[in-house]
Amino acid sequence: MGMPAHQTEWTAEMVRALPEDGKRYEVLDGELFVSPAPRPDHQAVVFRLAKILDAYVSKHKLGWVFTSPADLEFSPRRQVQPDVFVVADTGKGRPRTWREARPVTLVAEVKSDSTARVDRVTKRTIYQSERIPVYWIVDPDARLVECWTPEDKRPAVIADTLTWQPKEDIPPLEINLPEFFAAALD
Repeated sequence: MGMPAHQTEWTAEMVRALPEDGKRYEVLDGELFVSPAPRPDHQAVVFRLAKILDAYVSKHKLGWVFTSPADLEFSPRRQVQPDVFVVADTGKGRPRTWREARPVTLVAEVKSDSTARVDRVTKRTIYQSERIPVYWIVDPDARLVECWTPEDKRPAVIADTLTWQPKEDIPPLEINLPEFFAAALD
């Protein structure tokens, strides 16, 4: 189970100095959050979602899709490792460092028992305050996606067709969620 480790104030620099041990370390508003390596079902959902997003993002030349581990640092007190995220193409080419990975246009976290509260509360608050345009919490158990924007007080809960349209002049990405979860988990 993921649990916050207690210390006065953690920074991204302190986390980068920790040894590689297979755990996931994030700094959420100065608090260290440690979670175990994800389970195979979690990774199957992450992989399938990344493949779908990558095909769409590549086809429309929107940018790049990345998966965790990735030290996405918003500030010294905010370093996250989103399961899947999209970085927009700004005309400067693919980011070569995580500091260059801006702007982020979509973040998806795949919920697990150990991360549910952090994904729904702490990370959501961070992503909203950092003005990430779209934040998805993908729930493999319920087979649905909670969709958040920076202004939302409550998520849109999608169980049928998940739609993402980052630009008005291109067709939206549509993901049939029952088919998506069946392919990833069954």
